[in-house]
Amino acid sequence: MHTHSHEHSNDTLKNIQLAFFINLVFAIGEFFGGLYINSVAVISDSLHDLGDSISLGFSWYFEKLAHRSRNGKYSYGFRRFSLLGAVINAIILVVGSVFVIREAVERLFTSAQTNAEGMAIFAVVGIAVNGFAAYRMQHGKNMNAKVLTWHLLEDVLGWAAVLVVSVVMLFFDLPILDPILSIGLSVFVLYNVVKNLVETISLFLQAVPAQVDMDEIERRVKRLDKVVEVHHTHVWSLDGEENVLTTHIVLEEGAKSQEIRQIKNAIRDIAREFHCEHTTVEFEYLKDDCSMPCP
Repeated sequence: MHTHSHEHSNDTLKNIQLAFFINLVFAIGEFFGGLYINSVAVISDSLHDLGDSISLGFSWYFEKLAHRSRNGKYSYGFRRFSLLGAVINAIILVVGSVFVIREAVERLFTSAQTNAEGMAIFAVVGIAVNGFAAYRMQHGKNMNAKVLTWHLLEDVLGWAAVLVVSVVMLFFDLPILDPILSIGLSVFVLYNVVKNLVETISLFLQAVPAQVDMDEIERRVKRLDKVVEVHHTHVWSLDGEENVLTTHIVLEEGAKSQEIRQIKNAIRDIAREFHCEHTTVEFEYLKDDCSMPCP
């Protein structure tokens, strides 16, 4: 299971790296293309994509940092730096979405003519480039990859809106369609990004991951032979993908060492079902007093 998780992490790192370079090259090409077709809208979006590239660069750095081996200072390793990258990305995306909504609202009251043919061409390329990057990124399991997927999906939806508007404007003079679609798509993306941001901050504060049912874990552990009680069970996540579990197990008197090993292995198997790669189990007997205060 640990190897499988490590492979997922390596794939996520490669996908972020790929998305960074694709986005950067496209942003540069988009800027010069916007100058060529004399489209302020395309030039503005190129600056937005450049901001995306910077955001992806931060994510790449933090995800790469997250792959470092643990040391004396970071005994669990650097996986939580991936969460930091997710928080930074989510904040950038929230700010960017609010800015786009503000600009779109202003355009509702001012007519702005655009080069429809040029916009259509860039829209097709934008959908292809960002769509490919979003498709690769969606397979990532940690919060950094999830936030980046929405980051790239925002660009895909934005270019889809541009394509629809540009095609319509080839036949009809309806520039107001552009800001209306931009507002709708930005609100949709903003809603999902805020949800991911709340979840990421919750994980940062060491809340129990949403996919982990601690009551179910304790129920299954209590059903194991020789187990009398389970308490002080804690679960938190390193990066939204790899979780940590600690628990205290009260055993019947006379439990043999072989039985204790079997119980420990069974608990680890249960924990792995909930993506808990780091499991710490402390055994006690009925006559022992737990050294930890009861909650």
